[in-house]
Amino acid sequence: MIDISKLPMRIAIGQVNELSDEFLTFAKQLGLQDVQMNLYHLPPDMKDTGRLEFHDLLRLASRASERDLRLITIENVPIRFYDKIMLGQEGRERQLENMQETIRNLGRVGIPIFGYHFISTGVWRTGWDTPIRGGAISNSFKLELAKHAPLSYDRVYDEDEMWANYDWYMQRILPVAEEYNVRMALHPDDPPVPILGGVPRLFRNFASFKRAMERHPSRMHGLDFCHGCWSEMRGGAGVLEAAEYFGTQGRIFYVHMRDVKGGCDDFTECYINEGNSNIYKVMKKLREVGFNGFIIDDHVPKMVNDSAYGHRGRAHATGYLSAMLDAVNMLTPAQTRDYTAIPSESLVEVHALKSALPPPKKTRGRKPKDNTPKFKIDRKAMQALPTEPMIKGGGRLRFGGEIEL
Repeated sequence: MIDISKLPMRIAIGQVNELSDEFLTFAKQLGLQDVQMNLYHLPPDMKDTGRLEFHDLLRLASRASERDLRLITIENVPIRFYDKIMLGQEGRERQLENMQETIRNLGRVGIPIFGYHFISTGVWRTGWDTPIRGGAISNSFKLELAKHAPLSYDRVYDEDEMWANYDWYMQRILPVAEEYNVRMALHPDDPPVPILGGVPRLFRNFASFKRAMERHPSRMHGLDFCHGCWSEMRGGAGVLEAAEYFGTQGRIFYVHMRDVKGGCDDFTECYINEGNSNIYKVMKKLREVGFNGFIIDDHVPKMVNDSAYGHRGRAHATGYLSAMLDAVNMLTPAQTRDYTAIPSESLVEVHALKSALPPPKKTRGRKPKDNTPKFKIDRKAMQALPTEPMIKGGGRLRFGGEIEL
């Protein structure tokens, strides 16, 4: 398996579910070495057995290797592979067996990272043809339009039971990840609001990620740090602090680099250099804390005469990120840490500098304050609303289009 602890911070290419000749050539022309695949939708030539099979993964890794590229990460499986796990439904034990075997197969093939999420209702947007700079097409989300959507599943779920389902899964999947040396990287909920379609969205703020990492402190457990989602959470505030806190612990395994304008209740995805955050400062912070993973572009705008994959948008974003990385490498000294030598029990004891995060207030046992927008669930209204113009599929309800995590 690739010893990723020895690699530098670098730019990679991803968000594709087929390693075509055209895609691999594009990666080489961009000067990249690492490939991330997103299997939220399986390609036609992969077996749909409820898990990722060894021979399918071996074929993909070999195809990348033949072009002198590394298949560094598989991100996601179809939601139907583990929806019963997320919802605590009958049949989750069988799904757990399949997910454990998926992790084993990744380790057997030598793919070192598995990106995962815990979003049974998928990514939501309320606008898929939102014009941005120069008439490029992007997407947007307005909570007011989505908060009374019909139930995605059979009922309204409770946040405590969702946490119990998550803990049940982590307690059983992480020992397998440790045995096969596969890092599991947790993606935030997108959008990071309290609930959509009757299902709570757990990973919507700093406190929830801190809780997940502290409850499950395996050295194989960390973050897919989706900058766009962290930017959505508080309108750009707190991104650097989160990067420092989790990066100092060696918990950030890789990064999705995109940005938005606005906050979680009303935002539009935009070009990488015009959102809430200063991307140079974000990359500088990552280097300062010793992050040595890869960074990919994500959710790029569709530019004039662009392809379905968004080659023009991705070339723009990748070029921009490559230039930012060159500048950061020239101007910012990197911290060097051997995270493999840190016992898993001590990871949760590492804290950010006092200047980065204010000391916690005494709450006398109360839950941390959640500043994300709140709204009441009108169950009758949610059940009565028609499903159009939404698309229902795969056991979840999503607004009007397809998007990868």
